[in-house]
Amino acid sequence: MLRLQPMGRTNVTLHSEFIIMGLPGLQEHNSALFIFFLILLLATFLGNLLIMVLISLDHRLHTPMYFFLWNLAVLGVLTVVTLLPKLLVVLSSHDKTISFSGCFAQIYFFTTFAVVEVFLLAVMAYDRYVAIVKPLHYNNIMSSKVCITMMSSVWFMGFIIPLTSVVLASTLPFCSSNLILHIVCDYPTVMSLACGDVTAQLNLALSLAMVVVYIPVPFVLWSYFRIVWLVVKMKTVESRKKAFSMCSSHIVLVFLYYASGTLVYIGLRVKSIPPDGHIVIGAVYYFLTPLVNPIIYSLRNENIKAAAHR
Repeated sequence: MLRLQPMGRTNVTLHSEFIIMGLPGLQEHNSALFIFFLILLLATFLGNLLIMVLISLDHRLHTPMYFFLWNLAVLGVLTVVTLLPKLLVVLSSHDKTISFSGCFAQIYFFTTFAVVEVFLLAVMAYDRYVAIVKPLHYNNIMSSKVCITMMSSVWFMGFIIPLTSVVLASTLPFCSSNLILHIVCDYPTVMSLACGDVTAQLNLALSLAMVVVYIPVPFVLWSYFRIVWLVVKMKTVESRKKAFSMCSSHIVLVFLYYASGTLVYIGLRVKSIPPDGHIVIGAVYYFLTPLVNPIIYSLRNENIKAAAHR
């Protein structure tokens, strides 16, 4: 800690580290929580790693759809590696502190991966749209060059969009409490500890979040509207089943992603829920999608099942 004494004021303590409190109301259950999050880490990490290995080794899966799925699995691994190891240390009560730079690095990388996932879901929706609505032109439209360009753009936007807001937040003085009432370095929670007026920083973060949400979501809805419209017009039941099977996994994934995000948004605004409840609700958004991605594609995708058997 650094102590400064401005003219005419009492001592002000500027913190150089934060303390992640975890779940204060459930500290007596830290051992059980540690085991739960350790299992979550292993299941998510190994599940997504399996998807990555299968797609890399099986040449039958070297198609645009599985190229995007491989990137989705990479996101799952990176997300849990960014958040869960430090959480396990906190729950083990060995060290609840996190450095100033470490906390903002966690915020930045988690936000980056969240942005990449939103845009990646839109790209995957477009891929399914082309495969079903324009199947004869699929190979030309979704060429290797196009796929690599789209994924490069998605990752670039993911790293650039949150950069300004996180850098500006890291320049603020933190001179009140340094206790983060959360299981991770959560942006709104950390910003509530800053000194002075943070309205500009919060408005910037909100504006960027609105851009991230309101550009891809209409595109995803438009893509699936066109897909559904075409499927409805198909004359045979077999054709409809085949078209639906080509996008069913992605439909389930998109539904879970936006449904969980909506439930978290609503739940965090219910005042009657205790603080620990809000933290648990927030954790759903952090960890649900990376966990269920490999499950959905393993259970519903015949090509992934066949690759695993081979």
